[in-house]
Amino acid sequence: MSSDQSDQSDQSDRTSLTGRGGRTGRTDRTDRPERPERADRPSVLGPAAGFGVTFKAMFKKRLTEQYPEQKKPTAPRFHGRHQLNRHPDGLEKCVGCELCAWACPADAIYVEGADNRDDERYSPGERYGAVYQINYARCILCGLCIEACPTRALTMTNEYELADSSRRDLIFTKEQLLVGLSEGMVDTPHAIFPGADEGAYYRGEITAAEPGTVQQERTDREKEARP
Repeated sequence: MSSDQSDQSDQSDRTSLTGRGGRTGRTDRTDRPERPERADRPSVLGPAAGFGVTFKAMFKKRLTEQYPEQKKPTAPRFHGRHQLNRHPDGLEKCVGCELCAWACPADAIYVEGADNRDDERYSPGERYGAVYQINYARCILCGLCIEACPTRALTMTNEYELADSSRRDLIFTKEQLLVGLSEGMVDTPHAIFPGADEGAYYRGEITAAEPGTVQQERTDREKEARP
């Protein structure tokens, strides 16, 4: 083999090693770019900057409320404890339809309806809520029961202090939820306003109890409501 042929074979071997890009498989370390300096390295001014944040916070307005000594007022439409409402003469607005219990996603409401009697009337209609319970260990205060109520018998108050040490005490009964009496009301049961029907109550025609209205004798209707 001549010297020219040996040179050509050596050149072809080097070409096969370099590949298409013209570079060898090994990268020269001198071709690598220098690694930039890290920006998160500790600085002597770091502690001073941290104290600057602390001193700024010292002069800001305090947001902590001294609860329970100081209570922050809630919004007008705050979702707090429920309330069973009355008509202006004292009769109850709840008709025992159980729509609130069906609408509750947490299964926190339990209602049992019963029929009114002429000698013992709790609401203007045919039925009333004989048993009404809300379990605040389950209630999420979403307000869906309020939207489902057809008579506006159930609303929500601004009371939010519902914590208790006993789970049994978190189950509020009808007596605990029923709103108190105001001027012109007579406690249930009592007779319907003379000459009025159920529609007159919802049209706002009844503004107070008829003078001389007395409370009727109360029986244990809760036992009668249970099967």
